[in-house]
Amino acid sequence: MDATIKHYLESLQMGKAQEFGEMTVIPVLDESENGLEYFTLKEAMELDLLKITEIDDSGSVPELKVINEAEIPVLILDGEELVGAKQNRVVNASILLKEKSETIIPVSCVEEGRWSYRSERFQDSDAIVSSRVRNVKSDSVRRSVERNGSYRSDQGAVWDEVHQLHDRMDVQSPTGAMRDAYEAKERDLNDYIKAFKIMEDQKGLLVFINGQIMGFDVVSCKSAYRDLHKKLIKSYALDVLVQKEDKKVKSAKIQKGAHKHEMFGAPKSKISSAEKFIEDIMECNESKHASVGYGRDYRFATDSYVGSALLFKDQVIHVSFFKSLEVEDEDAGGMARFSRRASLRM
Repeated sequence: MDATIKHYLESLQMGKAQEFGEMTVIPVLDESENGLEYFTLKEAMELDLLKITEIDDSGSVPELKVINEAEIPVLILDGEELVGAKQNRVVNASILLKEKSETIIPVSCVEEGRWSYRSERFQDSDAIVSSRVRNVKSDSVRRSVERNGSYRSDQGAVWDEVHQLHDRMDVQSPTGAMRDAYEAKERDLNDYIKAFKIMEDQKGLLVFINGQIMGFDVVSCKSAYRDLHKKLIKSYALDVLVQKEDKKVKSAKIQKGAHKHEMFGAPKSKISSAEKFIEDIMECNESKHASVGYGRDYRFATDSYVGSALLFKDQVIHVSFFKSLEVEDEDAGGMARFSRRASLRM
């Protein structure tokens, strides 16, 4: 792993674990400030300094046009959702947009059944796509950028995961919109937001679901993390709600005579697991690429984890890791995944 990223990970501190139901959050703390000033997507949108549209009147599913009118960079986080225009999208990689710039950014569709204008501009949905959908997207983007330098996702795999999420949660969506799952479960998600309070000096979080590490996100600026905290909590909490529905289904099958098996491994000490996690990801091999905006984009993969990091001026702007899907599905009792659809509707 790059020495700058490794040193940054070693410097992070873990706060006291917070628990609510099947989800545990360990706040990631860092007292230092790196001095780099930037807006978040939310801030820039609220100040009307960011204009996001289709690339032209016809549009292109995997690309959007962003005009940053701010005097400072704007950070758009991997997985942040943009709603409106011809269909809702999520951003494929964390991007630090240059000040006073126009940029074509890579995105994925999370609303398969619509291709018609609802608005000229996109808006911030106040959500990051569910951690599992983000995981699928991130891994396919890694393969794409390593193969040909393109930050494109496997769009079919992303749609499959969104459809699977809807089906497992019994959410009805006329256009197959990821957004509809968040709206359907808004009350439940708000309970998680209330349970996991942001801490002083918090810049990130390490999330356990049913005792297993599922994901890790850290940004360089405390004020930026304050804007992202609720989005990240909802992203992971939605997957908790999915697993709750899975448990109900499996319990019903067991009562009908199906063979019982353990869904999740025995939970370990959260602190020791967190320490081991940091040690493991620091051993990852990496690939390095030019980012769409400022800086360099790093991609990581092992048998256990996939991850990414954005660096600019030798500073880590954002780093994230997820449990690999193969390991996650094994821990979840071999839940079958949807096969990719043979024909896409876009």
